[in-house]
Amino acid sequence: MELAPNRPRLAVRAIILHRGRLLLVNAWPNGESDLWCAPGGGAEPGVSLPDNLRRELCEECGLQIDVGPLALVNEFHDPASGFHQVELFFRCTLLSDELPRDWCDPSGVVSRRHFFTRAELSGIRLKPGSLARVAFDPSASVYYDPLETMVR
Repeated sequence: MELAPNRPRLAVRAIILHRGRLLLVNAWPNGESDLWCAPGGGAEPGVSLPDNLRRELCEECGLQIDVGPLALVNEFHDPASGFHQVELFFRCTLLSDELPRDWCDPSGVVSRRHFFTRAELSGIRLKPGSLARVAFDPSASVYYDPLETMVR
């Protein structure tokens, strides 16, 4: 029996602007990396993309969200391992005005979460590179960010 080739992993991510600031997470345990990204994660089969995103935001950030339109498609890969991920970014809004202070990601994936102004984004490592431009231009149509090599 021949094994199936590696297939791209599908992930969903939230673009959340709140009070003019973009919510980002650091998903590296114990701060092993300074790379920030939009919150979200892998999509489970048989569950809608918005429902997957709602679950991920509740787990990773303790947040309830309303999922809006698709804004960005990004993909990256790791040539060494063959890992390939396609990420779908949706514009989302918070259903509560405050972040829960006692939140802790039960799976230990997200170590930090923070709202950044557009100016602050220039001082951090952020992936994908197009996220800031897309997030702060809500009138833009869906943007495609071409395949890039994974970074840590």
